[in-house]
Amino acid sequence: MHTIFQPVRLKGLDTLRALAITLVLMSHYNGFVAQGSTFGFIGEVGWAGVDLFFVLSGYLIGNQLLAPAAHGEPLSLRSFFARRLLRTLPNYYVVLAVYLLLPHSVIWGKTMAPAWRYLSFTQNFGLRYGETFTHSWSLCIEEQFYLVLPLAVLALVGTTRSPRWLWSVLVAAIGAGIATRATNFMNAQEAFSAPAYYSTWCRFDEFLPGVAIAMVKNFHPALFSRILKHGNALLAAGLAMAATVLYGVRSDVPNLFLTSSFGFSLVAISFALLTCAALSSASLLNRVRVPGATSLALWSYAIYLAHKPVFMALRPALEQYGIDPQAPLTIVGIMAAGVFSGWLLYFFVETPFMRLRARWFPTVEKPVARAVRVRPVAPA
Repeated sequence: MHTIFQPVRLKGLDTLRALAITLVLMSHYNGFVAQGSTFGFIGEVGWAGVDLFFVLSGYLIGNQLLAPAAHGEPLSLRSFFARRLLRTLPNYYVVLAVYLLLPHSVIWGKTMAPAWRYLSFTQNFGLRYGETFTHSWSLCIEEQFYLVLPLAVLALVGTTRSPRWLWSVLVAAIGAGIATRATNFMNAQEAFSAPAYYSTWCRFDEFLPGVAIAMVKNFHPALFSRILKHGNALLAAGLAMAATVLYGVRSDVPNLFLTSSFGFSLVAISFALLTCAALSSASLLNRVRVPGATSLALWSYAIYLAHKPVFMALRPALEQYGIDPQAPLTIVGIMAAGVFSGWLLYFFVETPFMRLRARWFPTVEKPVARAVRVRPVAPA
């Protein structure tokens, strides 16, 4: 009889999730409340919080799928899809219902796609800036990723146990993403134009550095252990690379073609370095406790869905009463309202469905799912 274990939460991964949702909150505060720069450089590149979520999803989902494949165990698509849908759909459809039940309200944009597009997670195709529920674009690409990756793993592992096939496909897919953005640029659609920014074809490759980490972990465990011994070096390299690339993308340095074609991929690779650091117990990400990070990480999906309509609903009140959106108390109050709305969604919707998921589709694991214990190579 198998023992059912609760998954161990890794402090480093929780810190990265908390960072990701904080970046998104800053970016959307700039765009939908202050309508200007409020948090300096960090706020201006806050869009990268979504990219960090993509990399984390790539690792976490990739690890779920590749672990049984690496050990020659069967992959249960039924359990995988059921667990994913119970995790993602309830929150999403509740927020979608709010939009549909409040037509042409202050939380709406210029237009809204037909309901079937939102129900099928295809609204990112043809999406334009200023439309309703635009922040759901990333969920579309995530759901599409959840559909494609298990089928790809099943097909490739079913034909050969050699990971070389998977590596070849992964590298080719990253190259395809870069080539697609380069082609779009030559057709007058730079990376931040809506047809490119919201496009599945231009953004899917950002999951793949995370999948690559899962591949190293499961197919090359000795190499994975050696890599994780250098947790702080990975952290420093990831931070330095992320800062450099994000500055370049923001400033279009050295030229728009390079940043438009390679920018998103390089951002994802830098975040993959941070993810590796988060998996190492030698890293400061796991040794330093950030207050509130675990809670923000736990609520991050619900916060992502709920905060934007709250921001948009509160903005008219600021204008009506002449409240400065860049005043510290205003920032704290509206940010807190966004987080609280996410907590409500988490508590009343997500948590009950997570209990159902644990009851209907429990995870059977070995009780070793924690950061690899290594001796730090140098004092922090």
